[in-house]
Amino acid sequence: MLNSHRPLAPHLTVYKLPLTAVLSISHRITGILLIAGLFVFFALLVALASGEAVFLTVQGFLNQWPIQIMLAGFAFSLSFHLVHGLRHLLWDLGFGFEGARLNTYALWEVWLTLVVSIVAIVLI
Repeated sequence: MLNSHRPLAPHLTVYKLPLTAVLSISHRITGILLIAGLFVFFALLVALASGEAVFLTVQGFLNQWPIQIMLAGFAFSLSFHLVHGLRHLLWDLGFGFEGARLNTYALWEVWLTLVVSIVAIVLI
């Protein structure tokens, strides 16, 4: 039988991850989402190269609001992944590792991501 007096490890919901950890996990997730988005993008390119009738069908499909929301999510994922990748490049150069400023830089990253993604969504 199992010993009921054994200590239990706390569940993950007990921990409060720092902002930098949340951004790191989000960077990995957006990378996976971008790969999936690229497969969809290439499928759309093949469909568009198939002729005018298919082009008009795909154009009508892309103008539906659920697809527009997905495109906005893709733009947000792309801008976040880009901005966080630039932050990694700065880290590789030795900038941005000051302990007191890590959260400040993380907040700048979030705001810059929002600005870049809003600009991208407006241009779509």
